[in-house]
Amino acid sequence: MTNNDSTVVDIAARDQPHAREEAKPLTKKADAGDHEHVNMEGDEISPELEAQLHTDHKTGLTAAEYQARLTQWGYNEIIEQRQSPLVKFLLYFTGSISYLIEIACIISGVLGHWPDFGILLALLIINAFVGFAEESKAESALEALKSNLASNARVWRDAHLVEVPVRELVPGDVIVLRLGDIVPADCRLLGIGATGEEVDDGLKVDQAALTGESLPVTRGKGQVVYSSSIIKQGQMLAVVAKTGDHTFIGRAANLISITNEEGHFQKIIGQIGNYLIYMTIGFVAIILIVRLAIQKKAWLETLDQVVVLTIAAIPVGLPTVLSVTMAVGAKQLATKQVIVKRLPAIEEFASVSILCSDKTGTLTLNELSFDKPYLTNGYTEDDLLLQSYFASEPGAKDAIELAVRGAALERVELLKNLPKGQEHKIPGFKVLKFMPFNPNDKYTRAKVQNLETGEIFECIKGAPQVVIRLCGGHQEAEQAVVDFAQRGLRALGVARTRADGNFELVGLISLLDPPRPDSAHTIAECKKLGVDVKMITGDQVIIGKEVARRLGMQRCILNASRLVDPKASEDELTRRCEHSDGFGQVTPEHKYRVVELLQRKGYLVGMTGDGVNDAPALKKANVGIAVEGCTDAARSAADIVLLAPGLSTIVDGIKTSRAIFQRMRSYAIYRITSTIHFLIFFFLSIIIYDFTLPNRLIILIAVLNDAATLVIAIDNAKISYRPDKWRIGQLIFMSTVLGILLTIASFGHYWVATAHWPTETDASVATHVHSVMYLQISSCPHFVIFSTRVGTYFWKSLPGLWFTLAVGGTQVFAMFMCIFGWEAMEAKPIGAAWGIGIMAVSLGYMAFLDVVKVFIFRIWSFELTAKLWPVPSRRNKLAQRHASDIRDKRVAANWAKVQAIVPQFQVITAFKGTTAGSLDVVGSKME
Repeated sequence: MTNNDSTVVDIAARDQPHAREEAKPLTKKADAGDHEHVNMEGDEISPELEAQLHTDHKTGLTAAEYQARLTQWGYNEIIEQRQSPLVKFLLYFTGSISYLIEIACIISGVLGHWPDFGILLALLIINAFVGFAEESKAESALEALKSNLASNARVWRDAHLVEVPVRELVPGDVIVLRLGDIVPADCRLLGIGATGEEVDDGLKVDQAALTGESLPVTRGKGQVVYSSSIIKQGQMLAVVAKTGDHTFIGRAANLISITNEEGHFQKIIGQIGNYLIYMTIGFVAIILIVRLAIQKKAWLETLDQVVVLTIAAIPVGLPTVLSVTMAVGAKQLATKQVIVKRLPAIEEFASVSILCSDKTGTLTLNELSFDKPYLTNGYTEDDLLLQSYFASEPGAKDAIELAVRGAALERVELLKNLPKGQEHKIPGFKVLKFMPFNPNDKYTRAKVQNLETGEIFECIKGAPQVVIRLCGGHQEAEQAVVDFAQRGLRALGVARTRADGNFELVGLISLLDPPRPDSAHTIAECKKLGVDVKMITGDQVIIGKEVARRLGMQRCILNASRLVDPKASEDELTRRCEHSDGFGQVTPEHKYRVVELLQRKGYLVGMTGDGVNDAPALKKANVGIAVEGCTDAARSAADIVLLAPGLSTIVDGIKTSRAIFQRMRSYAIYRITSTIHFLIFFFLSIIIYDFTLPNRLIILIAVLNDAATLVIAIDNAKISYRPDKWRIGQLIFMSTVLGILLTIASFGHYWVATAHWPTETDASVATHVHSVMYLQISSCPHFVIFSTRVGTYFWKSLPGLWFTLAVGGTQVFAMFMCIFGWEAMEAKPIGAAWGIGIMAVSLGYMAFLDVVKVFIFRIWSFELTAKLWPVPSRRNKLAQRHASDIRDKRVAANWAKVQAIVPQFQVITAFKGTTAGSLDVVGSKME
């Protein structure tokens, strides 16, 4: 395989395992400069490069130094070696369907049927060109969207901390690495915090993308962190040592930028394709035996007939229709600021029945504003804000940090006139050490020195319950937290050490995070579409309840710790998860557990997230959705990335995915139906009447009909208002019934035609009967797609103009070809009466089949499928449904008894109905 093309891709997009070597200890060499030299995995740093790694961490590179190094080292990018376009194109001539067409070409050439040879060869090339063109369009779209997904790094330049794209980093740049960042280049840690304070604690680094290590490793001053690893804990300055192709990962492997894993949709399409191929092979084998062994026909002639018949029956357009439909859907979503990283996720989104959504920043604005605080121990509001400012991280984009620092800079006199870019230099004080927030401790911590008195003290800012506990408890403060929560305010505890070293509570900051204006409408829209939205929040349960009330959600919010209760059975935990409306005080492990429990119950789950700790749940979910403003780690783990804030674009995604699903399902029903009809009719006509169509007419049906169905990608689609399912049993049963009914119609035409032209029995020459049957077999099954495109009567959702013109146009062409005849295609003229009559009958028969389709949809159920095809998985699922129904009826009866005794429970049950299914849920409602 040659590699003649290359594309430059941002290295921050990498998230795949490119190297599986175990990391070796880093050997240190003495160095006369300020930093220790580290030998990266045995790779020597040249003296020239080493001389460039001693940048002053207080100022960073100057603009002139940056330009000189950019010229020397180039952009921080890796050149992706990509497959040659020629090789890609040739690969479209491989596969079972292509091989069958190629065999037919060879046989036609051997038999001297050159017109057939030309048609088959053209069919083969056209399919390859269409598939190649659509894949190229999809790749071009993804390349164009990479600019939207580009990562930024915080770097010191000209004594200012600025954000620049990671591709603009050069050796010697001093950057800030913090929780959630993907390391943008090979970097040497300096052991210094963002504000210049010394950092004793190392960074926790996830190197799984490089070494396959499942647990994070600790890296400290003088050690190297490699490009594509993820910062799991801590914050520190680092100097960029190597960029682009010179990085460890750049040398280890070629970049894999997009992972196209086989999804739920592709598996279904594969099952359909295989079903049709196996059925075709079975019928063809029987025809071969009958024609050769019983009817004693020439074997080359027979082989030619059945191979061409096979090609016409197999869905040669299936991969192309799939590619076109997915590409169109991805393009539609991109215009709505929804970027699809994994195309099959579009279809999976159509089946999502539960959406787990972050509260902060997704359902709410994440624009916290400072409200009236709670103060204690004689401290003032200025004291509270100053202490919280000490314990805040400069340059952090976190909403809480921005709100706290913004309020302090605005209100505290000491901080009002700090120069831009120098906010970390607090007059009269020096931050000696800073520990950033991590999910386990739930606070930030700073060691501060008063330069005037020499006093050294510590400040903490974080979760109020944690800060209050570190201060030895404070009953009034705990009540203040509850009061804040009941008003929908977020509380933040602030404390500092006294002379004895113990923490003293300064007070509680109250922050208001109002719901987004569109969140309530979005949740209501999701409910209309049959998608249950569950709120996920790290806040207290009572805050979750208040936000849920404002958003019009039910208020059954559970403490997430109830999902890891060792005393409860797995079934009980699943019921708690299933019947709750959200979860409070959630940790990353809880998020993963929520997805796991819901998937075990059989739900397809969508999960939103924005932080590094959301990545496991995003990967676990059927559709992981990284929201606007997410970290690099969350974006890498997700299937879909939202560029617009909030959840409103998710509704667009659900509707678009369901429209795509309906188009693909309607095409699948049509294609299976026409294949079954085609095979059954010619199987019987060849064996009973020794009748078949000329090869070129059979090929023409396949070419015209499959080409026309490509337009289904832009057809109108009536979306479902509940999560979509393929229901393969229903699909195959309906297609078989419709195929048999079409076969009856075809034999009716055959008998009428042979009665009208009784002398035309020679199958080796073109006849009027051939033209009649060609037109009927071309039009009648093809018109069925107008019916299968919707689940109800076809006239209730009319097709689009272009789809109507494409399907109708091919059949008008076929009609005129048969009315006037076309000698080259072996079609004799049958006149206008026959041509128009056949078309009219085909349209009328489509209406009859439409009624049959609606009837099957109405009577079909999972219970019927389980009885007709009682495989073990269906029997188990049916038993679970029956058990669930019995349990829900019992719970409803118990609720009725409780309501009769305690009338006020009527108010509680209004939150969720009468099938809560768990006493834990009831307890949560009573809160």
